Parts: sequence; C-alpha cells; structure tokens
Amino acid sequence: MKYVHSLLLPLATVGMLMFPTLSHTANLDPIDSSGVQVQPQQQNGISYLSGGIGEDESKAIQQSKGYNLHMTFSVGSQNEYIPDVEVVIQKVQGQTVLTLNQAGPLVYVQLPAGKYTVVATRNGEVRRDVTDVGDGKARNLVFHWSEAN
Repeated sequence: MKYVHSLLLPLATVGMLMFPTLSHTANLDPIDSSGVQVQPQQQNGISYLSGGIGEDESKAIQQSKGYNLHMTFSVGSQNEYIPDVEVVIQKVQGQTVLTLNQAGPLVYVQLPAGKYTVVATRNGEVRRDVTDVGDGKARNLVFHWSEAN
C-alpha cells in the first residue's frame, strides 16, 4: 500500500505540469460586463485594447482573442498595475506604427508579423524591449518600474 501512495504524489505533480491550465481557471470566471470600460480601438490600421483597471476589466482583456502582443505595466515591490504609461511601437527600421498615451495596465495589440521595438515611458523613465511577433502564440512583455514616483 505504501508503494501506491508513494506513486500518487509524483503522478499528481506530473499531471499539474502537463495540464497547467487546469490550475489557472480564474481567468475563465464570469465577468460583470457593467464594470468593463475597454473597447477595441484602432490607430494606423493597428487594433489594440488598453485598460485593465479592476478585476472584471482585467479578465475581459485577458480573455480577448486575436491579439499577438500582450504588454503588462507594473510598479514597485508589490508589482502594482499602472495605467499611466506612454507606449511607442516601432518597426525595427524605426517606423512608428502605434503611439499610446496613458496606456495600461494591460495593452493587447494585433500587429502584422515582424520584429518590433517597444518603448514604454513612465515619469520620464524609459523601458525598451525588442520582440518578434508572428502568426502563432502571442508574445508577452512585462515592463516594471521600481518606484511609484
């Protein structure tokens, strides 16, 4: 009997590793749409969502489909979401394709496949990342500032 019990724990662990989405069902919880202010927007032919204030709005954005670049903005040791980031997305050649003011804390963008530079600025502090966006799985970028300023 000890043999069976000693196998159950490793098997349960392997099951959680193989099916991690089963342990993260919070994002599939129902959303109270009365608290959701986020609407798809467009700029230069690029579709995007920006927002995520409050749990329902955050879930609504996280459950959206069709966006291949997901960005999250946070600050401080508690990783608090922040909605006051200036975002510029450029093709690697330097051509700006999207500029957002007071964006966040979540920004989801649908970009044509290619390589992009993302510049996120908050209170004069710049964070920069380069990403290759394709037609497959969405790219996730996290921008963090250490102080609330």
